Amino acid sequence: MLTVGKILKNEREKKGLKLSDIEKSVKVRSKFLNAIENDNWSIFTSKIYITGIIRNYSKELGVDPEKMLAFFRREYAKKEDTSFRKNLTSKYFTPQRVKILYFLIFLLVILFSYYFGFQIKRYFTPPKIEIISPTQNIFKHQDKIKIIGKTEREAIIKIFGDRIYQNEKGVFSYDFPLKEGKNKLKIEITGANGKTSIIERFYYLEL
Repeated sequence: MLTVGKILKNEREKKGLKLSDIEKSVKVRSKFLNAIENDNWSIFTSKIYITGIIRNYSKELGVDPEKMLAFFRREYAKKEDTSFRKNLTSKYFTPQRVKILYFLIFLLVILFSYYFGFQIKRYFTPPKIEIISPTQNIFKHQDKIKIIGKTEREAIIKIFGDRIYQNEKGVFSYDFPLKEGKNKLKIEITGANGKTSIIERFYYLEL
């Protein structure tokens, strides 16, 4: 592929000129002219300085300077893009940071798997219910007892077919009448996933 350096070098050699001849004419040191011919932009501290040399060098050889500068801008843009990508890679993707990145990805996968598994389990698991009070099951001289329980906030609670409502913490209460002897309490809980739990308790009244 033709480059600024190759074109200028070919034109100079066609005219039988040496770098020292061009050095005297354009007042630029040979090492910079040689760098131009080899497309070596790394020794220059300024892009503007390079364009000035190319313009004067092209005029000296009778080559269209604007055409040469267009070649240069295309080549230099590629160099800048490559340099930027290398710098970006070396700056942000050091071995230590790559290790940290892999660890974070691994951690996210673990957390996602745990969360996904938890949601699956929750979807297929019937709601839990806890009877908070009373803690005993034998009573004397009481015609009723207060049942206090706790379950999911979204669950539907039914006791003997009646809908019982829980508070924002999932706590509910129910006045359970007692008769002499054995009394059966049946609580039916239907969760938001449609699964149902049934709990039975027996309470005894002694007169």
